[in-house]
Amino acid sequence: MSLSRFKQTEVKKLWLDVKEAISGTERDFTETSMGRAIFILAVPMFLEMIMESVFAVVDIFFVSKLGADAIATVGITEGVMTVIYAIGSGLAVGTTALVSRRIGEKKKEEAGNTAFQSILVGLIVSLLIAVPGILFAKPFLRAMGGSETMINDHYFFPAIIFGGNMVVMLLFIINAVFRSSGDAAVSMRVLWFANIINIILDPILIFGWGPIPAMGLKGAAIATTTGRGLAVIYQFYLLSGGKHRITLYWNHLKPKIQVMYKVLKISAGGIMQNLIATSSWILLLRIIAVAGPEALAGYTLAIRIIIFPLLPAWGISNAASTLVGQNLGAKQPGRAEKSVWITGYVNMAYMLIAGILLAVFPDFWIGLFTSESAVVENGVLALRIISIGFVFYALGMVMMQGFNGSGDTMTPTKINFLSFWLLEIPLAYFLAITLNMGLTGACLSIVIAESILALIALFLFRKGKWKLREV
Repeated sequence: MSLSRFKQTEVKKLWLDVKEAISGTERDFTETSMGRAIFILAVPMFLEMIMESVFAVVDIFFVSKLGADAIATVGITEGVMTVIYAIGSGLAVGTTALVSRRIGEKKKEEAGNTAFQSILVGLIVSLLIAVPGILFAKPFLRAMGGSETMINDHYFFPAIIFGGNMVVMLLFIINAVFRSSGDAAVSMRVLWFANIINIILDPILIFGWGPIPAMGLKGAAIATTTGRGLAVIYQFYLLSGGKHRITLYWNHLKPKIQVMYKVLKISAGGIMQNLIATSSWILLLRIIAVAGPEALAGYTLAIRIIIFPLLPAWGISNAASTLVGQNLGAKQPGRAEKSVWITGYVNMAYMLIAGILLAVFPDFWIGLFTSESAVVENGVLALRIISIGFVFYALGMVMMQGFNGSGDTMTPTKINFLSFWLLEIPLAYFLAITLNMGLTGACLSIVIAESILALIALFLFRKGKWKLREV
């Protein structure tokens, strides 16, 4: 075969794989070649998170037009929302471990039953968060060091976002059901739908359009909650249609305490590891707030920009979690381990390129959102420092997802506790406040903690105890 003919054949194969990845597949990932399995799962997961990244950037772009207080309100609210994301992600971790294992064992009926019990747990948890979130929005902003303008004019933003946390919880859990079963393309379509609605509604509700009055920051909260809510309705429609690997039948729609307990037991580690990580971000926000609203606003913009490449990297790492669970269910631990190594190499290469682009051109990225010199200066500083550690972030997240996919959620929890609570926060306080390094010290603590996390996770993953986990 000539070289040109070979290239044409390979391009055609690649296109067919991309088409299959985006449109959906019935492929058995425990039997497909490892490279192709990772590719077909990772492409929709990557694209799913690309859209989430686009929304995060577009959202803060519109909000940034409302001034530093509005940006800081979003930053503080999102910092605490990470706790809700942590709980939702933790429940998604337990859901992924159980559903993927049942799929690998070829037990689709049990997988569907597990899916509904996970949804039920998510509903109960979200109600416990919504009520205090609505009632204590103002005290929350005051406790986080918010200005009087933030407390009196922007309190509706955290009230709406916290009050509508149920849609966030269900998005996490149900998309985990689809991804872990192998229907990653469905999760991608759901999140694209949610965020396209968000992007359309954002400028309309923030700035007004025709008969719709300008609502400012409140409009941003309503747009986000509406988009996510419509996406959850779409998820339930897909789950009840009978056209995907997981279908909810009437006999699933009743509480089963034993299954709910198993979901909670495995999810507990996932929730704790995420709470440890995200609570450290909240404490970092409080430390950075000492430097003033400009530093906090600059940091918020930098984090939103960093999320743009970071979320797709999480999408890639999710492929490792699904493949570990399914292959352990199929009694193929060697394939499970290989999937993590290959996914890790891919993720590191991607994040290396992203880190270089952000570190070399930070002024350009921050300048897209604001022209306030003090905010730009702080944003550039944060972006340049944090992006240095991107390769370590990429490795660490894949290793951690490998543990989670096996059902071993406690190992990542212990690693997070050591890296974030025992290292990152004390180090941030020492550098930022004791040594008066401010935002620079806080950002350096992030890079150091995440790098050590990756090295510890790599060491423990190589020991291989996760392969013996039964769920």
